[in-house]
Amino acid sequence: MTKAAQHVWWQHGIIYQVYPRSFQDSNGDGVGDIKGIIQRLDYLQWLGITAVWVSPVYPSPMADFGYDISDYTNIHPLFGSIADFDELLKEVHQRGMKLILDLVPNHTSDEHPWFLESRSSRTNPKRNWYIWEDGKNGGPPNNWLSVFGGPAWEWDEQTGQYYYHAFLKKQPDLNWRNPEVQKAMFDVMRFWLEKGVDGFRVDVMWHMIKDEQLRDNPPNPSYQEYMAEYEKLLPIFSTDQPEVHSIVHQMRALTDAYDERVIIGEIYLPIEKLIIYYGIDNKGAHLPFNFQLITLPWHAQQIAAAINAYEGALPENGWPNWVLGNHDQPRIASRIGLYQARVAAMLLLTLRGTPTLYYGDEIGMRDVSIPLNEVQDPQGLNMPGKHLSRDPERTPMQWDSSQHAGFTTGKPWLRLSRDYPHRNVQKQIKQEDSMLNFYHRLIHFRQQEPALMIGTYQPVYSDHKLIAYLRQYEDQRFLIVLNLSHGVCYFEPEQIAVNGRIEISTHYDLEGTLVNGTISLEGDEGILVRLNNE
Repeated sequence: MTKAAQHVWWQHGIIYQVYPRSFQDSNGDGVGDIKGIIQRLDYLQWLGITAVWVSPVYPSPMADFGYDISDYTNIHPLFGSIADFDELLKEVHQRGMKLILDLVPNHTSDEHPWFLESRSSRTNPKRNWYIWEDGKNGGPPNNWLSVFGGPAWEWDEQTGQYYYHAFLKKQPDLNWRNPEVQKAMFDVMRFWLEKGVDGFRVDVMWHMIKDEQLRDNPPNPSYQEYMAEYEKLLPIFSTDQPEVHSIVHQMRALTDAYDERVIIGEIYLPIEKLIIYYGIDNKGAHLPFNFQLITLPWHAQQIAAAINAYEGALPENGWPNWVLGNHDQPRIASRIGLYQARVAAMLLLTLRGTPTLYYGDEIGMRDVSIPLNEVQDPQGLNMPGKHLSRDPERTPMQWDSSQHAGFTTGKPWLRLSRDYPHRNVQKQIKQEDSMLNFYHRLIHFRQQEPALMIGTYQPVYSDHKLIAYLRQYEDQRFLIVLNLSHGVCYFEPEQIAVNGRIEISTHYDLEGTLVNGTISLEGDEGILVRLNNE
């Protein structure tokens, strides 16, 4: 059966995040690049990926590894050239895949020409392109904190005012209340859309508009000493302002002028706030990223309740999505262990909605311990003693057992995991029961079954160990039963008759076996059962 015609590619597809620095180096300088990505497209196609999301490759001083942009319409020489990018786009499309670019509209580098003009004088025409304010009572304009630690206001000696930066002081925030800023950024979007890019993942979408009165953020009553300094305050006035939805609406309208492009929003907010980003008329972000599988404790009842709450809160025609990992969060295999990581993969790829994979999770890559003298991430460097570096989840992709894991012929920009000689793509492709082949089977099975791609979701049962749910499309029905614990458990269904065949299992040797009645699961086990029609 073919895909339902009323669904577009970003609904029935699978997104894969490439962190360019760490994916594949083509020239031996130890840093991944665009030509390296091109070299590995056949692998992504084999895996079953339908859309490649590439983290920033724009010119940048690299204070925050590309999220501090100095030119929105070019490519950093470290990653290649515009011609290389054009080649990547062509090669992705030739394989029937889509290419999604990271868009970073909230802030620029302090070396961007816009900011250099803005800070040159109070009367410069671009002064109001950023958020400049006088101090208050001998200090900053308010108490807002930087996500990376310390005050979010930086004093500028030359012009005698403070500028606001939600992240590093080298990442000044743009003033999105200024129509000229809006026009400039919309022109950036058009530049890449005209090239043929299939959409954008919009960085920190919920930060884009700030409280016009610059009111102080209130203290966080739940703050604990082990938490990041930023969490001392609730960012009520520095993020998620009502006016941001008008901006998102305009981004969507611009994107809709092109054929089947997508807007994905990075938004770390509770579900009741997240869903507003779909837009009142469903003309906001196509996919406001849903990070619950990253942020919630790995507990069956909590996750089952969150899935149901999310499904219940989605607006009419709002399409769900799920994410297990990204470049800002510890890897799934480190968070819950390698065995549970298989269960997590089955959850991600059988829930209703668009799944997003993070490079390397498909082989079970884990966080790598980076010695303090090798730490690269500014978040880690700015917060000594807090151990908040994001380097451990950004280490080079492990392709084979050769020196540097086939990632580079030079010295890698971050050290590799010690386990790469036996945990790599080349080795796992040959092992039928490997994590990689488990992902491969899951993805390809999902992509040929409309019930899993676009079918309905129906909760069946959950307790402190397991989650069970149904996916259905027309007369196709699949039962998914997942044990999120290390102990044995039993599923004795009352609502449905369980009579069918295990199509996919975390235990490879169970695939193809029949089930009837009570299901017993070992620890860290999950099964996908095709139910017989009664």
